[in-house]
Amino acid sequence: MRLPLEMPLIILVLCLLPRKLAAASAFAIALTLFLLLFLKAADIGVQSAFQRQFNPYLDLKMLKDGWNLLSGTIGKGQGGLILVSLGIIYLALFVVFLKAENRLINAELVAKRAYVRLSLGLLAVGAGLLFVGPFPFARSDLQALPYLGKRLVLVRQSILDMQTFEREITSFDGVASKNNLFAGIKGRDVILVFVESYGRSAIEDPLYSPLIGPRLEKVERRLDEAGFASASGWLKSPTVGGVSWLAHGTFLSGLWVDDQARYDRLMISQRKSLNRLFQKAGWQTAAIMPAITMDWPEADYFGYDQVFAAKDLGYKGKPFNWITMPDQYSLAAFERLVRQPARKEGNPVMAEIVLVSSHAPWTPVARLIDWKSVGNGTVFNEQATSDQSPKVVWADRDNIRDHYIRTIDYSIQTLGDYVSRFGDDAIFIILGDHQPAPLITGEKASRAVPVHIISRDQTLVGRFEGEGFSRGMTPAKAAPVLPMDSMRERLVRLFSQSE
Repeated sequence: MRLPLEMPLIILVLCLLPRKLAAASAFAIALTLFLLLFLKAADIGVQSAFQRQFNPYLDLKMLKDGWNLLSGTIGKGQGGLILVSLGIIYLALFVVFLKAENRLINAELVAKRAYVRLSLGLLAVGAGLLFVGPFPFARSDLQALPYLGKRLVLVRQSILDMQTFEREITSFDGVASKNNLFAGIKGRDVILVFVESYGRSAIEDPLYSPLIGPRLEKVERRLDEAGFASASGWLKSPTVGGVSWLAHGTFLSGLWVDDQARYDRLMISQRKSLNRLFQKAGWQTAAIMPAITMDWPEADYFGYDQVFAAKDLGYKGKPFNWITMPDQYSLAAFERLVRQPARKEGNPVMAEIVLVSSHAPWTPVARLIDWKSVGNGTVFNEQATSDQSPKVVWADRDNIRDHYIRTIDYSIQTLGDYVSRFGDDAIFIILGDHQPAPLITGEKASRAVPVHIISRDQTLVGRFEGEGFSRGMTPAKAAPVLPMDSMRERLVRLFSQSE
């Protein structure tokens, strides 16, 4: 509860100014207030998802992506109804506020005098309350102009940041000019797997560690029995809560890509991605992208010989709400469409796989089945319809968290089973793209994500231990958190070392 001192000030302005000037002031006041309302609402939304303020320069470009997520989760009809309703309410409030201002401007002189006396009285009371006790019973939101000014400064800083990024992206790239690229792993498949929303909290948060800690231990034992060694560490992701492609771009380019403007600039640059470096060194490059359901022109930048989007993977089963197919099917399709043909031709594969079963809304939770039964995916139909709907899950925070961590558990279990059965002499790099939203992790959670290196080459895995990684599938709490953009150089260096 507070007395908003800016309101009596607005009344004084509208009552004391000449009518024409007051009318112009009324529109300016309404526009300013409703711009502030929009910015503060946007701040709340962006803060809850990405732990930062709304940046008009960067975030307006992402409205389409937000719509895709909303409509994919609750349906286009309901999503459209929500957006249209919010827009109508916002505009209606604006019109009502303008009409109220005009009524005040056109009021009779006697009424205006009463409003002026009332406003002066409120200001006097408010000024007195400012000095009473430790609590601000009266407060003015006249910091509106500094608030708007800071937003303009934020936009200006973003533009200057793009100029800095331009210099970084066009500077000499020593990694790409390296001789004998990947000489230490010639002939072996390299499989890079991004696991959606797999962050440090999944391993260390007391809410989640009782499930994920034992799961990582089971996977490690299974890998050991199959002859694989593993090392794990922490990476700092450039994003949190979403916009996974920023993490992908950062990891693969070796540049810090923490906003959409940087990403868009990267996509039209000559900077060599990790995929393209492998392609240059003789690997067949492929992308398994089950979440891609529309045109994806950015694929040209990364340098894939083959791109398997959702429609190319042959899935005939039902979607898991927003999720097009479960992770097990994506991995089985990769084995069938990429690795087996490449083996027959004698070509090593460098593949990038994005697993999405752990993407919001985290329902239904998939279950691992016999790999021989995967087929065209229709075997998953019962799983796709057997869990609670997003409406039910998202009505209860504890239910959301429970579903989130069970999808992470499923992804890790599935990956561990796939590597132990089909890994052969391949080298696996498995990492989370980002932490989930604060709804899952709580406020001020770490931005770190786990990264796992798995191979039957004990010497190669040992090199990562020398870089601060921990032996096994669980990163040590005290292990250094490496910036995600440092991994491109590190992988090139360690993979290029000969025995």
